[in-house]
Amino acid sequence: MQPFTLNYARPAVQLDVIAPYAYDSGLQLNVLPDGRIAATDHATLRALGTTTSTAGSKTHFDD
Repeated sequence: MQPFTLNYARPAVQLDVIAPYAYDSGLQLNVLPDGRIAATDHATLRALGTTTSTAGSKTHFDD
């Protein structure tokens, strides 16, 4: 028997977007190429809406 919700579940859509930041495991934050913390860059936040972590859950903001 298949659960009802599996009739409607779909995998998350993967976007072909390259984030202008990378995860720094030492700081445990996303950083821009020049070393600034991505979550403090207003232009990045305006363009992307968030700087989700690539280290774990993609549902929280880096702070």
